[in-house]
Amino acid sequence: MLMTTEAGIRLSYHDRGTGPPVLLLTGTGAPSSVWDLHQVPALLAAGFRVITTDNRGIPPSDEGADGFTIDDLVADVAALVDHLGLAPCRVVGTSMGSYIAQELALAHPELLDSVVLMAACGRSSLVQRVLAEAEAELIDRGTELPAGYLAAVRALHNLGPETLADDDLTGDWLDLLAAADNRGPGVRAQLLLSALPDRLAAYRAITVPCHVVSFEHDLVAPPLAGRELAAAIPGATHRTIPRCGHFGYLENPDAVNRELIGFLRVESAARLEETA
Repeated sequence: MLMTTEAGIRLSYHDRGTGPPVLLLTGTGAPSSVWDLHQVPALLAAGFRVITTDNRGIPPSDEGADGFTIDDLVADVAALVDHLGLAPCRVVGTSMGSYIAQELALAHPELLDSVVLMAACGRSSLVQRVLAEAEAELIDRGTELPAGYLAAVRALHNLGPETLADDDLTGDWLDLLAAADNRGPGVRAQLLLSALPDRLAAYRAITVPCHVVSFEHDLVAPPLAGRELAAAIPGATHRTIPRCGHFGYLENPDAVNRELIGFLRVESAARLEETA
């Protein structure tokens, strides 16, 4: 389904199920369909209404060829929550989706019930910033690298050692990553946003209940960065999921889904008690 914000931005979304609403936000360059194999079925079975959306930059949402900011992405999500009448909404983000959720919790706490921040940090490392800027430069130059090379680099960057040690499984991932390569202007803009400035001091003002979920072998947002983020957000909790990398929600989905559902159910019950 499609909606158009007051700013004239077209957003694509899927709305399934009934019950307390959960909005899932993807990472850099990822379509909303990445949630469909594991998280959407699990959350629906647990009794939640599940909304997924393609962030600005990912068709069929507007590609944002002229560029956009993190504030623009936050405004997009706020508009979607308002359009669907989701508030107070539970939000689950991963990677750049977590960055959006963190900033949404600052700007519009009234829209949120609780937030799960996966593969998240409050500041990116120097190497992550350099890598994001370099990938954006490759897009600017129109440099065409071999598809196999790009897929292998992304596999090494995002998958855990157990996955990479299994050649059959890694082969499937390489095929998927090669087929899913997207180097349009929207992805370029997302790449530049994925390198977070230091926002830890700002996040001390977040009042929404937050749970930070790290992945044991994540090179992009390692558990140390997740713990640092959780320590900055008042009352936030932290858990590390073992045996996976930055794509932990796809590599170890059973453990991730248990963590998501457990936190969301506890927070939903707590809110019901507060309003009773």
